[in-house]
Amino acid sequence: MASAVERTDDVVREYLIYRGFTSTLKHLDVEIKADKEKGFRVDKIIDQLQQFIQGYDLAGLKEYWSYLDRRLFCRLEDVYRPTVNKLRTSLFRYYLVHTVQMKNQEKTQEFFQKQAVELQGQVEWRDWFVLPFIPAPEQNPAFSPYFSRQWADTFLVSLHNFLSVLFQCMHILTPSPLIQEENEQLRQILFALQGESKPKKSEEVVHHKLPAYVQHMDRLGDTELRITEGWITGSCVDSEKISLNSVFDLQAVKAKDPTASKDSKMTVTVEPGTGHSRQKRHMDHEKERKELFSKHPQQSSEKKAESSDTETQPECETSDVPSNQARVGGEVGGAGAGPEQPFIKLSQEEYGEHHSSIMHCRVDCSGRRVASLDVDGVVKVWSFNPIMQTKATIMSKSPLLSLEWATKPDRLLLLGSGVGTVRLYDTEAKKNLYEMLIDEAHPRILSLACSPSGTSFVCSAAANMSRPGSITETVPRASLPVSGQLLLWDTKTVKQQLQFALEPGPVAVNCAAFNHNGNLLVTGAADGRIRLFDMQRYESVMSWKAHDGEVYSVEFSYDENTVFSIGEDGKFIQWNIHRSGVKQSEYSLSQDAVGPFVLSGYSGYKQVQVPHGRLFAFDSEGQHVLTCSSTGGLIYRLNKGESGLESVLSLGGHKAPVVTVDWCSAVDCGTCLTASMDGKIKLSTLLAQKP
Repeated sequence: MASAVERTDDVVREYLIYRGFTSTLKHLDVEIKADKEKGFRVDKIIDQLQQFIQGYDLAGLKEYWSYLDRRLFCRLEDVYRPTVNKLRTSLFRYYLVHTVQMKNQEKTQEFFQKQAVELQGQVEWRDWFVLPFIPAPEQNPAFSPYFSRQWADTFLVSLHNFLSVLFQCMHILTPSPLIQEENEQLRQILFALQGESKPKKSEEVVHHKLPAYVQHMDRLGDTELRITEGWITGSCVDSEKISLNSVFDLQAVKAKDPTASKDSKMTVTVEPGTGHSRQKRHMDHEKERKELFSKHPQQSSEKKAESSDTETQPECETSDVPSNQARVGGEVGGAGAGPEQPFIKLSQEEYGEHHSSIMHCRVDCSGRRVASLDVDGVVKVWSFNPIMQTKATIMSKSPLLSLEWATKPDRLLLLGSGVGTVRLYDTEAKKNLYEMLIDEAHPRILSLACSPSGTSFVCSAAANMSRPGSITETVPRASLPVSGQLLLWDTKTVKQQLQFALEPGPVAVNCAAFNHNGNLLVTGAADGRIRLFDMQRYESVMSWKAHDGEVYSVEFSYDENTVFSIGEDGKFIQWNIHRSGVKQSEYSLSQDAVGPFVLSGYSGYKQVQVPHGRLFAFDSEGQHVLTCSSTGGLIYRLNKGESGLESVLSLGGHKAPVVTVDWCSAVDCGTCLTASMDGKIKLSTLLAQKP
């Protein structure tokens, strides 16, 4: 629709220029600029709505939506009215959340004053009238989902796709009787030439019927907009799944090219039923789809060639689905990826305030702030909701080597230096609270881990030159010393509680992690051993040789019956903590995922960095793992048994090797962080597809 309108406008312009009607041409340009339908460009309509929201123009927002309702939505049958009402409610909630996030209390109160008469009788707005009187609504369980980036992105995608389907399915411009008569004559001539016996009658559209799946779009939840089973216009049905192609990338909302997202892909699970009912639904869907999306029969070859060059074909032809699935599967899922994708990448943003390679990048427990540390010792504390914004910058005379968020309160940040000190930094007050001297003999603080209770933290101190921030490729790994200590400190008294026994030792501990209640601590060391500590008795209960070379990263599994580790030997191994040294599964990863990481430059220059931060992170349910790669993060599905890792999504976006990752589990599907050697951090928002 949008491309046809643009071509028509161009033809009219050419005609006016040819005839010399310059005054009419000026009036045409003015009218087009003021066109509220934006030439049926969905991305421009979305941009216009967001401009009203960003400018706190509630009256303009209401008037524009009312215009769309009168011009477009009123042409639909009554069965689609709940969908339109649901989107309207979400739009006003989106506006209201924006006013609260921007701390514009005046506009928040203005909304309820002007909308009170209209909204007070609606059930879905009953609990929202207390919003202006809640001190921190983003932390209130009833409102916190609406303040998440996931909800905002999902709403914008839903609105974009609804308008896209609407424009594809209904004829906005009704031809005049003369054009209808001429078209009918041309059709009859064409049918006669092709030997057709039944000429196609012209249709006068009064009410427009959308595909059946659009009727279910009003099932968007009040606390989370869910993608229902039919957002898109083509399908390929098997026994229990429908694999669909759609415009489903949030970037399509902002892109100038309306066809920018046609390569996206999703898989949606439908309710299993009997074979007969499923077949009947499929036949009904196919019949309706053909009625709505079929082209005029047997177009000439010249018209086909012209249309393929000038406008985008709707992705609804059944024959196009298998080839598109294979291509998208290769790009997104990688080798071994099945037809079903567990996540959709809604958006990806870049944080570019660092000017050197990243060492650590961690999101806090609440999922609201991120702390990142580069090899120059610069720490950035920044938020990403509602907008990406730097909250604090920490620069130190002594080099910083490690960081970790405190759990209670989560505004505190632990910073480990290269001169044997650990600082406790308040990110809101932007000042140091304490500075603790750990050990002068082992000045390099390689790793920090805060207990879930927040009352203590574990730090690993190593001798000098144990793990330099960036080494050249000429330094042999075997020459690096591994002497170190593992210490427990009390955060309230700011005193050392004890030193753990490391047998055999002393050895530098590269990584450490607590379980959910802080009763267990797992560590990975430079001698390739994993040690499990009982934090109630403060002693090692298990130790085993895990890797040939150093252990770089270690984490508990979701059920905490196993631990995962990545080592210098390129192995990603799952260990049973109830049986010392027993492997439950083992996977081989490429050097891009485990390091050392290499960044090549001009004149043969190479920068080599050994791992410091987390090399893998799990989703909120522990079923998928995010790892590093040369061009971005890779998400794998953890399969039981010997089936191996299954690649399901490549986040991409990086031009340099990714050296550390994190996955925020504070929300359902969360946000993925990938940090690279060029100082860039990518923040990818994902939408989980649950069966």
